[in-house]
This record gives sequence, structure tokens and C-alpha cells, in this order.
Amino acid sequence: MKKKLVTALVVSMALGGVLTGCGDAKETAAGAADAGSMVYAVEAGSAGEAAANEKGFQTNVVASQADALMEVASGTSDAAVIDLLMAGAMIGEGTSYPDLIHTDELTTEEYGVGCRKGSDLASYINFEFAQSYADGSMQETAETYGVQEALVEQKATEFTASASDSDVAYIQGKGTLIVGITEFEPMDYKNESGEWIGFDADMARMVAESLGVEAQFVVIDWDNKIMELESKNIDVVWNGMTLTDEVKNSMECTNAYCNNAQVIVVPGK
Repeated sequence: MKKKLVTALVVSMALGGVLTGCGDAKETAAGAADAGSMVYAVEAGSAGEAAANEKGFQTNVVASQADALMEVASGTSDAAVIDLLMAGAMIGEGTSYPDLIHTDELTTEEYGVGCRKGSDLASYINFEFAQSYADGSMQETAETYGVQEALVEQKATEFTASASDSDVAYIQGKGTLIVGITEFEPMDYKNESGEWIGFDADMARMVAESLGVEAQFVVIDWDNKIMELESKNIDVVWNGMTLTDEVKNSMECTNAYCNNAQVIVVPGK
């Protein structure tokens, strides 16, 4: 992973600048929003899909942001709309897609973790976020994956357990915290040994350890994340999830922990 690249992109976002490419690639993307014939690959149920729909883009809906990048690389879509943090890790020199660049920044947003509506697990995670921010372990983990400039400060908070039907007690009773994810570098992705790593994966393990349980990662259809939670197939959605109004109305969400944006990705040549 190119830690320096991710950090540089996030700094640009924090300063509020519009991130653009250069030369011919810049000119190609400059007219993207006006090119009605262009097809934009987007992940089903994602903030990128919502941003593309709001702009009136013609979309090719795929299963993941990684698939969206593959569509652009193979030429089956003209562009993609994905998370800035993923763009920083996946495109450009020294990455999986060296010939892709990102251009227009369509949104600014925040990441949070989603739990079942009414779940006290969100309160527990907020408490752990505050503890890890205070002792520096959250920043250390963020630096490992190059997202430290995107971190949102975590205020001190206390855990409030539900008097009845406690999700925390339920998770401790079964001994596992089932984490719903997609493959999304630098938040959740597999290393060479096939182990799930990333900023979100490492933080989820930290919370699981605090709960005294094992973290189990399950790849989900992102478009069905709310249903997966409600059916208890998973306990939490922890995968660079944008805190949209729909998400906040449908889940018990944690405090925001990272800043992000939706950006357009196009071929660089």
C-alpha cells in the first residue's frame, strides 16, 4: 500500500480542494459531468451510487467498489465513482491500477459503524473509539494504513448498556462479533496469507478483544447490509460506511471516525 499517497489525498480533501488530474487526463475528466453518454460504474447501495444518481449520471451498478475499478480498467465502463480513501490505496503509481486517476470530488462525508437499530453495541464501540483515541492506539492503527489525516477526533464517552435485549450481552454469549464487510482497501482487505486486515478490520478486532469474543468477518452484498443486520446474519457493518440519512435512520450508528469523499475515477491515458 502507498501510505504516503493516501495521506496526501486525505490532506487535500481536508483542505477542501477539488482533486484533479493533469494534462490530457484532466481534460478527459473535466467534461465527465456533462457527457451524457458516459457510463459510471458504482457499487450497489453505496454513497457513490447515490452521488452518481444525484448528478444524473448513467450508471453500471456492480457488486463492489473493487468491481467498479475493474470495469474502468477493462474499458467496460468509462468511469467509476468510489471512495477517496479507496482511490488513494488502489489507483495511481505503485498500486493495483497505475493507469487510473481520480478527478472531481463529488461529496464530502463521514464514516461510521452500523449496528442493529436500538443496539447498545454502538455505545460500546463509541466508548472503545474514545479510549483508543485517547491512548493513541487509534492513531497508530491509522498510520499503519495511511489514513491518519482522515481521523475524526473522538470525545470521551461512557458505555450505556441496554436494560433488556442487550446486543453486547448477546454477542458475548455467543462468543463472536460477526462483522459485515466488502473488500475495500485500506479499510477491509486480505493480505498475502488470506487474513482480513485494514483500518476497520483491525479496529473491529480491538473491540472484539475488549468484548472477550472473536471477530469473524463475513463478505456481504452491500445493498443488503440493513437486512443482514436485522436478520442477525451479522452483528455490525464495519466497512468504511458513509453516514447517510438512510443509514442513520435504519441503523444504530456510532460516532463518525473518518472523513471521506466520493470521487470520479477515469483512465489516466
